[in-house]
Amino acid sequence: MNAPIRTSSSILAVGLGLAIAVPAQAGGFYIQEQSTREAGRAYSGDAAAADSPATIFFNPAGMTELDGVQIEANAQALFVDARQSNTGTTRSVPGLPVTLPVNGNDGGNPFSQPLLVPSIYASAQVSDRLWVGLGVNSPFGVVVDYDEDFFGRYDSLTSDVFTLNVQPSVAYKLSDHVSLGAGLDIQYIDVELANAVPNLNPADPDGALRITGDDISVGWNAGITATFDPVRIGAHYRSSVEHTLDGEFALSGLTGPLAGSNVTTAATAPLSTPDIATVSVLFGTDTPWRIYGTWRWYNWSKFEEIRVEPQGLPPQISEQNYRDTFSMALGGEYDVSDRLTLRAGTMFDESPITDRYRTTRVPDGDRTWLSAGATWTINDTFSASLSYAHVFVKGEPIDRTDTFFDGTPAAIDARIRSDSSGNADVLALAVGARF
Repeated sequence: MNAPIRTSSSILAVGLGLAIAVPAQAGGFYIQEQSTREAGRAYSGDAAAADSPATIFFNPAGMTELDGVQIEANAQALFVDARQSNTGTTRSVPGLPVTLPVNGNDGGNPFSQPLLVPSIYASAQVSDRLWVGLGVNSPFGVVVDYDEDFFGRYDSLTSDVFTLNVQPSVAYKLSDHVSLGAGLDIQYIDVELANAVPNLNPADPDGALRITGDDISVGWNAGITATFDPVRIGAHYRSSVEHTLDGEFALSGLTGPLAGSNVTTAATAPLSTPDIATVSVLFGTDTPWRIYGTWRWYNWSKFEEIRVEPQGLPPQISEQNYRDTFSMALGGEYDVSDRLTLRAGTMFDESPITDRYRTTRVPDGDRTWLSAGATWTINDTFSASLSYAHVFVKGEPIDRTDTFFDGTPAAIDARIRSDSSGNADVLALAVGARF
């Protein structure tokens, strides 16, 4: 039977967050691991620190604090441990008044070890007033891959979301105290999602759904810094990027009366990243010690649903209903000498995912960061930074029902019930050069 299929798979159910019990160690599928120095102070200096070319991402106005030409390459290794524990996952059988347990293993740790997040930035002072810069990074993403016999396979098996963001930027010093900066976000996104699909006969092997797509779209960001020693205040706004993914919808392995629903066809899906607003304060611009504080707001509530539109088929919709969230960070630094700087920080980062809509694609929970790091100035040209952070992720329950073949006599309810837990360790390294 050629029945409409409403599936729990979504084009980007990642909360990742790259969101994940998640490689993206920020809420949702946002990846904030873009600076080793910021990792060491738990991202408490984002919009005000302006002490490396990574300010191009966090607030391009901060480039006016960088002399000459500066380059910084960062690499962050994320060691993520996430687990699912089955608490009564079931599926229905059309025509029968009972549900059956869905058996299988716990899926294993779905994250590769380690997950690598690289980024590179370069800034150049053109005149006493004008700076230009370029950043290349991956600000959103997730990579989750469960075992094929995972008890939650009808909810998810594979979630692979990759972004590449190229950000040309410019900054202008209005006065000795105030600077402005702005940049374009030229963003490529590539998505692959997969999950199993139940057949009418529970004894038959599962079917499979695979969705892929990619797109290139453009957003923007802008910021301001105001410095009145010993205080600097920074504010930054990053716009949403409105993607329309083009790709493929492939449904296979269905048997019996459902065999006619097996199909491979072109598909599109809209996907928007959240707007992000940041305000940071730095105390100690002219002393060997510095205290940082940062507050961020994420417009996650625009992420209401995943809507996949296969050619020739009804839209496939998965409700997400994310909520707007915030994060707060506090950190400090001390210049031990002209060559050595030590730093530490802590952050609370709220998850945008509510209990009703949590899935194994994004078994996300609130996060608390504890971090430390150091920078060693090797000589007048080169420096190296090293940071470590431990991220405590709040364990959360998953209890969600999705209906396959909705609105037909073959409708099957798949209820995923699980306790999710996890935490992460982040090791970051950067090498910088100034000319």
